[in-house]
Amino acid sequence: MAEAHQAVAFQFTVTPDGVDFRLSREALRHIYLSGINSWKKRLIRIKNGILRGVYPGSPTSWLVVIMATVGSNYCKVDISMGLVHCIQRYLPERYGPYGTPQTQEFLSMVIFSTGIWATGIFFFRQTLKLLLSYHGWMFEMHSKTSHATKIWAICVRLLSSRRPMLYSFQTSLPKLPVPSVPATIQRYLDSVRPLLDDDEYYRMEMLAREFQDNTAPRLQKYLVLKSWWATNYVSDWWEEYVYLRGRSPLMVNSNYYAMDFVLIRNTEVQAARLGNAIHAMIMYRRKLDREEIKPVMALGMVPMCSYQMERMFNTTRIPGQETDVLQHLSESRHVAVYHKGRFFKVWLYEGSRLLKPRDLELQFQRILDDPSPPQPGEEKLAALTAGGRVEWAQARKTFFSSGKNRIALDAIERAAFFVALDEESHCYNPNDEASFSLYGKALLHGNCYNRWFDKSFTLISFKNGSLGLNTEHSWADAPIIGHLWEFVLGTDTFHLGYADNGHCVGEPNTMLAPPQRLQWDIPEQCREAIENSYQVAKALADDVELYCFQFLPFGKGLIKKCRTSPDAFVQIALQLAHFRDKGKFCLTYEASMTRMFREGRTETVRSCTSESTAFVQAMMKGSHTKEDLQNLFRKASEKHQNMYRLAMTGAGIDRHLFCLYIVSKYLGVSSPFLAEVLSEPWSLSTSQIPQYQIRMFDPNQYPNHLGAGGGFGPVADDGYGVSYMIAGENTMFFHVSSKFSSSQTNSQRFGNHIRQALLDIADLFKVPKTES
Repeated sequence: MAEAHQAVAFQFTVTPDGVDFRLSREALRHIYLSGINSWKKRLIRIKNGILRGVYPGSPTSWLVVIMATVGSNYCKVDISMGLVHCIQRYLPERYGPYGTPQTQEFLSMVIFSTGIWATGIFFFRQTLKLLLSYHGWMFEMHSKTSHATKIWAICVRLLSSRRPMLYSFQTSLPKLPVPSVPATIQRYLDSVRPLLDDDEYYRMEMLAREFQDNTAPRLQKYLVLKSWWATNYVSDWWEEYVYLRGRSPLMVNSNYYAMDFVLIRNTEVQAARLGNAIHAMIMYRRKLDREEIKPVMALGMVPMCSYQMERMFNTTRIPGQETDVLQHLSESRHVAVYHKGRFFKVWLYEGSRLLKPRDLELQFQRILDDPSPPQPGEEKLAALTAGGRVEWAQARKTFFSSGKNRIALDAIERAAFFVALDEESHCYNPNDEASFSLYGKALLHGNCYNRWFDKSFTLISFKNGSLGLNTEHSWADAPIIGHLWEFVLGTDTFHLGYADNGHCVGEPNTMLAPPQRLQWDIPEQCREAIENSYQVAKALADDVELYCFQFLPFGKGLIKKCRTSPDAFVQIALQLAHFRDKGKFCLTYEASMTRMFREGRTETVRSCTSESTAFVQAMMKGSHTKEDLQNLFRKASEKHQNMYRLAMTGAGIDRHLFCLYIVSKYLGVSSPFLAEVLSEPWSLSTSQIPQYQIRMFDPNQYPNHLGAGGGFGPVADDGYGVSYMIAGENTMFFHVSSKFSSSQTNSQRFGNHIRQALLDIADLFKVPKTES
């Protein structure tokens, strides 16, 4: 095998005269260049660590302080007020040319200047942290900004004016505060009031008050203690208990997907599209390693936490009997590829040089042209990652802990990410609405064995050149992968481009070693485990009903004319649609972020409120005037926006109760209230997909360059999952999921109710519309 010979630096044979070594100069050259590249990365990390550590200061500012101290001393002005001479007295006396009084005086001034500089940095950082702890600006109307908020904004801009690196603000971000128990309990009771009758509410209120008075104070003390000690009192427990300890399949239940640009097609050459996309991804990873990516900023000045980006690449979820673990490597120089039942290893570098898009296209075309069949048991191997976690952990320990299986599995788990080359074609055809849902289904679960669901993300390539992502959820939330995806799509379209024939720009290097085929030895017992996992995954995938659609009548532009936030508008429409669909209200989950705090992830907004249900009931009665309905809608919208702001500023409900529950389990304390709260099903789970986190292009100039967002599976067996993207001024995309096995749900029916609810609410404000 040619690729095997080229993978080693030397070969040897044993002869009667001894051992004959034959060194490969080319292989040694690649090893040498790889080592040089690794040292360069280490030096860059050291440099970035220093620059990040002194932000908002800089080495230049340190030199300025030293020069000011030395200059003032030269002018006979002692700005140190005697501290320089005091430091000089404590310096050890030395003999020789470096022990002169002038040298010791200069060294004392350097030490003094460094101390003043470090003190200034500490003061500025603490001041910035204090300023970032202020969230009053979120609760003020744009046209009614207070003087305090204006002064605050000026101070924040001044302290963060120097160009920051990706992680420059991390130590200046405030910690997530622990809400008071009475406040959380009251918000919880308010959230369930519209869902319970008087007797049920009274029972829940008694449980809540009993918990608040007797059990909660002890649990709260431990939680406050953790908040003092830990960087974030929620995130580590959330990752462990919500994600890593889950024993059900990741596919559909946890992983989510993201779609390509849906209204344009850059090329239909599958390998070429992959060449550009993967080159762009590694460019992004290089920027990530060098911290050259700008941190995401709210209002252009309030930094969001960036820690989730650290595990975007080179990360795999490793299955365990009781809990999984996340394996993250500092570097990976290859990707693992699946095509027609075969696994390959594709190097991304030649020595220290990143392969160009045309070279990557050549490598993927070689895989597409490879006629070799799968090895026994290889075709459905990835179904192990789609089935139960315990079964996968057992199979991994039994069959993949040694030999060629261990080597091949390492190649996948240590890859930068996973690539799936599909033989099917999928895309969104506006003239064929069903194509949109089929595209989403292909991304969500594929055929249950052509995605490696444990990888941080799988890049999916369809035969017609369309792309998509399937993302594992434990390492980060959707906005993080969305940031990468915006960069990739923008770079592919506006920076790399394609030749007239649809191929990548440039000429390929045909001397590159071909992709390496991974070798497996899968016994019959392992094949049975694979088949069992496949059957579990297939039953799960077949049960998912996914309905994706584009809403054309209006978008963000006309919603704003209603003087409400687009998100509140959609959430209230979802409440109206759900009531029309099921004839009742339900506990509703909307994900918001807490990334204004260090290591913050998400918080829940309980979108079904007394105000929104009052509006929905009034709409259903049909006897209210438009003015009354408008007033009810505005009250519901204001309540929703206020709840969203509270969630973002650390005053949510569910993460606090979740952490109190974890503490109670550690202490062996039983709480009927917490047990009931944590077991309540989210019959309607929703999420808005962010966009334009990176300004790669002007959306007004390129209105058809729209991503359709992505989606996820239903959270409850008899509920809906709704993901939506308010994609621009004139359109929105929705992804609605449910289960065929539930007689209470129908994704297409609910999608039609969403359409009609949006139109009906718009009609209240006389928003012009056309038929969808």
